[in-house]
Amino acid sequence: MAREHTDAPGGGDEAPPGRRASDRGRYGRLSRERVLGTALDLVDREGLSALSMRRLGAELGVEAMALYRYAASKDALLDGLVEALYLELEERLTAGPQDAAPAGSPAWRSGLHRSARTMYDVCLDHPQTVPLLATRLLAVPLARRPAAVLRDHERVLALLRQAGFDEAGAAGIYRAFTAWLLGYVSVELQPMVDNPDEPDPAFRLGLHRLPAQELPTLRETAVSLAERGGPDGLAAGLDALLDRFARG
Repeated sequence: MAREHTDAPGGGDEAPPGRRASDRGRYGRLSRERVLGTALDLVDREGLSALSMRRLGAELGVEAMALYRYAASKDALLDGLVEALYLELEERLTAGPQDAAPAGSPAWRSGLHRSARTMYDVCLDHPQTVPLLATRLLAVPLARRPAAVLRDHERVLALLRQAGFDEAGAAGIYRAFTAWLLGYVSVELQPMVDNPDEPDPAFRLGLHRLPAQELPTLRETAVSLAERGGPDGLAAGLDALLDRFARG
């Protein structure tokens, strides 16, 4: 039998040959949606390091081999987690919320604000999976990305083309929008607290570990850096970015 997949995310082994394992788990027959949903729940609780085919199979009540019908490799399972985030984004965009842009904004700006705010909310609900938005999209060519990811690309680009931006203009805004959104979320989710039991902000952040002579500005600013910018900061930065393109 082929070797086991590694437990650490990013292993790219293919599904091992062997007997067909049953995919009837403790809650009934599996589906791709159930497999990915359970994987997302597991990562939410325990982080990416806890995810393995064996552990996921145990969560579902099946042998690990049964999962290869739904994710052919560990990399495919990680791509499935990215897919799950974008499916949740898609679902939330279909259901609401209201536009996050200022009243009177053109449709394309309102659409980008709504998309950014919704993705921000999805990421804050699943912070342990957010690193995959960088690592997997850096590793997977465009045409091989999950369908939900491609639909998001299509939706944003179509919104811009319908607003009258030419191909190059739409591509430029898309790149800037994506960079701002994912960069902002990544900064928001950076760990800052060194000792959560400390009531004093300086000791809570571990500022005594930072050399005062070498890092005076960082020490002075750390408490402010530890406060999240929130949706308002996301929207303000996005407006500043889009103003540049609107003037162009």
